[in-house]
Amino acid sequence: MTTFLQTLVNSIGLGSLYALTALGYTLVYGVLRFINFAHSDVFTVGAWASFTLASAFGWAATGSPWFAMPLVLLLAMAVCAALGIAIEFLAYRPLRKAPRLNVLITAIGVSLFLQNVGQLKWVFGTQPQPMPPLLEDSSLAEVAGVQIRVIDVVVVVLTVFLLMLLEFLIYRTRLGRAMRAVSFDEKVASLMGINVNRIITLTFGIGSALAAAGGLFYALKYTGLKQPADATWVLLGLKAFVAAVVGGIGNVRGAVAGALLIAFVEMFGAQYLSPHMRDLYVFVILIAVLMFKPSGLFGKAVVEKV
Repeated sequence: MTTFLQTLVNSIGLGSLYALTALGYTLVYGVLRFINFAHSDVFTVGAWASFTLASAFGWAATGSPWFAMPLVLLLAMAVCAALGIAIEFLAYRPLRKAPRLNVLITAIGVSLFLQNVGQLKWVFGTQPQPMPPLLEDSSLAEVAGVQIRVIDVVVVVLTVFLLMLLEFLIYRTRLGRAMRAVSFDEKVASLMGINVNRIITLTFGIGSALAAAGGLFYALKYTGLKQPADATWVLLGLKAFVAAVVGGIGNVRGAVAGALLIAFVEMFGAQYLSPHMRDLYVFVILIAVLMFKPSGLFGKAVVEKV
């Protein structure tokens, strides 16, 4: 029972990390109806930007004050929001009316560009780095032999807070109404006086900021940063994408539910079946969902009237 409960706690922590990135995927898709495959690289930039900022403040060697983590989080989110806005403006906006295949190829190109630029010496470099301990990853409590760690509690609380904030933004603000209008029909939205370009730009910025939060907490949880082009980052991005698809891409709550589901499958499969096949379990879930409920667990089939 202790092993089961510990695996459950670990699954919730990992699922919350996936959710922060999956929210960015589903937000962009919900408005533009295309997958930004460079989103996983924004996640990577968020992790490395957090390391760079912490090192620049000297917290890598001297320890960190209580405000270190919130400050680095906000700055990393700002950096990645600016990066997301730049990607949309330079790469995706010129292809707004182009076929979807062109946009997909461009997204892959942007992903490769970010990976290779990140390896330059004057950017992040190619050497793995230890993440400064901005947040002490100690045991917060022990219940029936189950360790509840500080980092997992912080990630879960932050994910819930951001989910509530995002839902409030989408369903309770003028910006959210404009985002929903653009997702329904860009032309009609523009005729109603909505600045479509501004809404899309803000959507990319918000999604990229969420990815930065995921990158920071992943680096804090697993302490080591691999080089920007390492396959680990790509796999993390794919799992977050799978989470968004499983939950029903375009649905905010579905992204979180899908992230928790695949984390449960991954962690329990590794614990009770085979740890060497933990990644396989995630994609088996994806195939099963696409076969039996293609719109995802919380998604709705779109009927187009003609």
